[in-house]
Amino acid sequence: MNKVQIHRIPTDWRGAAMQRRIRGRYAAERRFRLLGLAAVVLSAGFLVFLLSTMLANGLGGFTRTEIRLPVDFPRAGLTLDPARLAGPGADLALAGAGIEGATDGAATAAFGKDGDKLISDGAWLAVRAAVKADPALLRGRATIAVPAADAIDIAAKGHGSPAAEATVARLKAAGVLTTGFNLSFLSEADSTDPTMVGIWGALKGSIFTMIVTLLLAFPIGVLSALYLEEYAPRNRWTDLIEVSINNLAAVPSIIFGLLGLAVFLNTFHLPRSASIVGGLTLALMTMPVIVIAGRNAIKAVPPSIRDAALAVGASPVQVVFHHVLPLALPGILTGTIIGMARALGETAPLLMIGMRAFIASPPERLTDPATVLPVQIFLWSDQVNRGFVEKTSTAIIVLLVFLLAMNGVAIYLRNRFETRW
Repeated sequence: MNKVQIHRIPTDWRGAAMQRRIRGRYAAERRFRLLGLAAVVLSAGFLVFLLSTMLANGLGGFTRTEIRLPVDFPRAGLTLDPARLAGPGADLALAGAGIEGATDGAATAAFGKDGDKLISDGAWLAVRAAVKADPALLRGRATIAVPAADAIDIAAKGHGSPAAEATVARLKAAGVLTTGFNLSFLSEADSTDPTMVGIWGALKGSIFTMIVTLLLAFPIGVLSALYLEEYAPRNRWTDLIEVSINNLAAVPSIIFGLLGLAVFLNTFHLPRSASIVGGLTLALMTMPVIVIAGRNAIKAVPPSIRDAALAVGASPVQVVFHHVLPLALPGILTGTIIGMARALGETAPLLMIGMRAFIASPPERLTDPATVLPVQIFLWSDQVNRGFVEKTSTAIIVLLVFLLAMNGVAIYLRNRFETRW
């Protein structure tokens, strides 16, 4: 048989048809790059809009307007013995001394008929604290800085009604109105008065809850990933477990809230609205994410590391814990960061276990009633008072700072253990 020789015609790169194809490819590449740049710019624009909106609405929550209130304690007729303020019964003596009425009376005497409406409903707490700190005030007249009413506070920040702004101007002219840093917002818990609310109770509850979540989810998730990747036999039961873990990572968070309600509250009768219950519930939600990330990180460790360790006489356990786990730790910490960030922002599962209660004092133990930052933001956003709208944005800023700080520590640890090949 004769062999047929096929002669290929060289590509004419200078031809009109080929030049059109080349120009088309370059044009497609430019369009793709422009689309990618547009997506990045759009994402950055949304982020800048979100941050600027939160800062514009929330920075005012870190300041508080106060009124310098003159109080004539001898004329107030307080039923209070200064000697009792030095002993352990000081709080009990102050509780029945009539300070609230004396504060309203002093405001009326100083600012006219509606003077008590210019000060906050919790202004008497500032007077009580001043008397407790210095009982000598009861012997004479003293000027005490008390929080202004919500309408006055908003007007002093430039968002009030014309009547309230006129009142603010009059008080400023009298030299009795000041605006300064609101330290109580960072040191107090929730309140029914927006001028007296604080974020410390919710922040402390979030810290307690995250500690419980991390202490449970991280070690159990890492050990589970090590067992499934290094020791578990390959059979249908292992496959079933892997599928179940993957499915749990995609389950809606409210399902975990129902699980926490059924198991931790109804079965084990743990205290409702406690940080330990919230941590247990969020640990169940976070654990699958850590297991999946841990398995992928362990799988990415080169087999040569295991072979070399076994060749020099290391036991299988030493191979895993001395060589494989340290090299996989950066990837594991990446999954932990994602899981903990998701847990920090969760609200639905915590609502199911009762962590939406009004908590007027910060928790002292893991079993004390508590709330968390996302739930506190949810509760404040449901209020119609303008002061709570501002405090909602301020709480969001605190939540973002807490999230960035937590992620910053985790990223530092990840980079600390990272190994470049």
